[in-house]
Amino acid sequence: MSQEPAIRVENLEHVYRLGSEDVHAINNVTLDIWPQQMTAIVGRSGSGKTTLLNLIAGLDTPTHGHVWVLGRRLDEMDETAKLALRRETLGFIFQSFGLLPLLTAAENVSVPLRMRHLDRQAREARVAEALDWVGLTRRARHRPYELSGGEQQRVAIARALAARPQIVLADEPTGQLDSQTGRRILDLLRRLVTERAITVVIVSHDPQVMREADIVHELRDGHLLNTRVKAAP
Repeated sequence: MSQEPAIRVENLEHVYRLGSEDVHAINNVTLDIWPQQMTAIVGRSGSGKTTLLNLIAGLDTPTHGHVWVLGRRLDEMDETAKLALRRETLGFIFQSFGLLPLLTAAENVSVPLRMRHLDRQAREARVAEALDWVGLTRRARHRPYELSGGEQQRVAIARALAARPQIVLADEPTGQLDSQTGRRILDLLRRLVTERAITVVIVSHDPQVMREADIVHELRDGHLLNTRVKAAP
């Protein structure tokens, strides 16, 4: 492992108001996420795992504590800097795939590249490479409704990959897929780590994810319950 974590979370708390009560979604969580590893954050619904992912991405602001991403402390960054961090460094994969329904697979993959103002030739090269990597070259002109759930998630992985992120954050990437298709998606995410040296963080309650991940952080009621490290083969 690298001596420095890709992501560091220290004494993190997130409290929000629900009616007349304060809800502690994240409660004094401290953990490190290491580079070029597949890390899973697991727990039942309501455990705080998606909230933690949003805090790591800078989409939510903690009530207390700090988050570092690649050595940069998020609360010392303004919104423009956080947006640039997400655009240039982070890739996102969602349970609902997050594809734009009127765009083809290739056009969906190109969206983050357009936001980075890459020229057309560079965009097309990256899109073609990413779709080939996930095995969807022949489906490049198809729209989401013409693709299976597994194919849509592979387009989402291609979209994240095309932006060449250092870290990919995946929120329940197998949640809408059957176990066999979910296994294929996990294999692709593992390849991001082994072939592309990308740090992958997966929020999930899928047992397959727990078995595949190098490190598993388990949350319960906003608390870090335990951390498990996979034994070397």
